[in-house]
Amino acid sequence: MSVFESRDFDGHEQVVFCHDRATGLRAIIAVHDTRLGPALGGCRMYPYAGSEEALRDVLRLARGMTFKSALAGLPLGGGKAVIMGDPFHDKSEALMRAMGRCIDRLGGRYIGAEDSGTGVTDLKQMAAETAHVAGVRERRTADGRLRDGDPSPYTAHGVFAGIRAAVRHALGTDSLEGVRVAIQGLGNVGSHLAAELHAAGARLTVADPVAERLAAAVEAYGAEAVGLEEIYAAPAEVFAPCALGAVLNANTIPQIRAQVVCGAANNQLATAADDAALAARGILYAPDYLVNAGGLISVARPSTGLSDAEARAKLEHIPETLLHVFELAERDGVAPGAAADRLARARLRPPM
Repeated sequence: MSVFESRDFDGHEQVVFCHDRATGLRAIIAVHDTRLGPALGGCRMYPYAGSEEALRDVLRLARGMTFKSALAGLPLGGGKAVIMGDPFHDKSEALMRAMGRCIDRLGGRYIGAEDSGTGVTDLKQMAAETAHVAGVRERRTADGRLRDGDPSPYTAHGVFAGIRAAVRHALGTDSLEGVRVAIQGLGNVGSHLAAELHAAGARLTVADPVAERLAAAVEAYGAEAVGLEEIYAAPAEVFAPCALGAVLNANTIPQIRAQVVCGAANNQLATAADDAALAARGILYAPDYLVNAGGLISVARPSTGLSDAEARAKLEHIPETLLHVFELAERDGVAPGAAADRLARARLRPPM
């Protein structure tokens, strides 16, 4: 396995393989770009099939964080970490503290945060070994709802605002009343998104591997529950992927009946060609790293000195940036993902 020859290597500044004998920790930290600032990004724990799969995921995720920070207007670079293991069976305080020591050895070039498979408790355990973690403080913001330790509501609200903007652009309506939204994944972010969409009058179709989550959405929102493989073809105006990545691919894109794809999952496109494949079918794709930046904005506050009001302003700016990307895509004759990539790269400061 070669990092430099990997198809997902994009000039990453640093890729670190971490191992701890005592706990069996196997992890990879990827720092993609630090021209705007230190690389802040989540630390994911997932039962990867092998190190090649883990490497591909961390490289793609780190690059997405660079672009996410750039489009959100944050003085941060892009990085990510992945821990190879089952978060339900392999996690321990000793493992998390070992991960904290690995992060600490990078001297602040990478700042860890929660991600799929990790939470605030895990980050607090890492924080016992390093100061370079974010999202561990539990503090009420000015609106009394959102906490530094829980970025999920921020992420969900940014995606909600993105859905509203994309629906306006694609369907010509400012209202979500009666708009059908198919949500794939009802985890922390997906469940918050479902609540906001329901409050706005949207009609929900949902899929999730956890039966209790499905039952809760059916009872609370009158949602229709469908199978994991049925959600792509669900009759809806909006498809919202809120689980893991690579769900938009050659197999699933032909099934999608929605006119808009806008969700919280990272790396939704399996390949760059899938961006164009969606456009060819007349499906408006909202680039994931643009609309799901709310969580990053939330946990970045201590590192960047943003006030709650400034963070909220950046969150509310997401739909404006999304509409600008749609305009650039139409002007240049490219798919929205390519237009967002170009805009993000243009916002990176030139190297010293």
